[in-house]
Amino acid sequence: MILALDLLGTFAFGLNGALTATRAARLDLVGVLVLGMMTALGGGILRDILINVPPTTFGDVRYLAVAAGGALVAFLLSVELERYVRLITVFDAIGLSVFCVTGASKALDAGLGSVQAVLLGVITAVGGGTLRDVVVQRVPTVLTSDFYAVPALIGAVLAVAAAGIGAPGLVGALVPAAVAFAIRMLGVRYGLRVPRPRTTRSRRSRRRSSGGEDTGLDTGGAHDG
Repeated sequence: MILALDLLGTFAFGLNGALTATRAARLDLVGVLVLGMMTALGGGILRDILINVPPTTFGDVRYLAVAAGGALVAFLLSVELERYVRLITVFDAIGLSVFCVTGASKALDAGLGSVQAVLLGVITAVGGGTLRDVVVQRVPTVLTSDFYAVPALIGAVLAVAAAGIGAPGLVGALVPAAVAFAIRMLGVRYGLRVPRPRTTRSRRSRRRSSGGEDTGLDTGGAHDG
């Protein structure tokens, strides 16, 4: 089950990375394949390095083949997929939700504690996308998109909890992944946000929008208007 989910996430992230390459960076075939495979495999490689084991990617050719296959599908069908912009978000959510579970599970299998497993689950989920965004010279999605790291964190916590109570493999893997996917898509659908710090600029904008005069002074806790 873990292998099947891992390959599904690899394909989804390979497709997502390649779609990003064709839309945001307009790369050629080589660039699309490299970016797709980097997105699909980067998080898992980071996880395995931190666990201090040989990266699974280099020991199982299926990961390379699935990642390259996802990237190639995106390259060949880029025009058709351009009509469905949401697909990029959906495939990204699939990869995110699957990898947070498989990353946490592999960390537990390596003998790490629950906290470390949760952290490695999140790293596995967001690592490849972060590398992708750095390569195309944009701020990583995990730092700018609300409810991106949060679903990965929740999915990893649920996966660790399921392993702790001895839940069957199918339930212990699919339920956390489904919950993480649902939270991510709900966040996208309804524009959910995690708390952000108040800034002087935002307070000034509210004063202007409410008709108040902007004096340029920070009043601390004063109410607008």
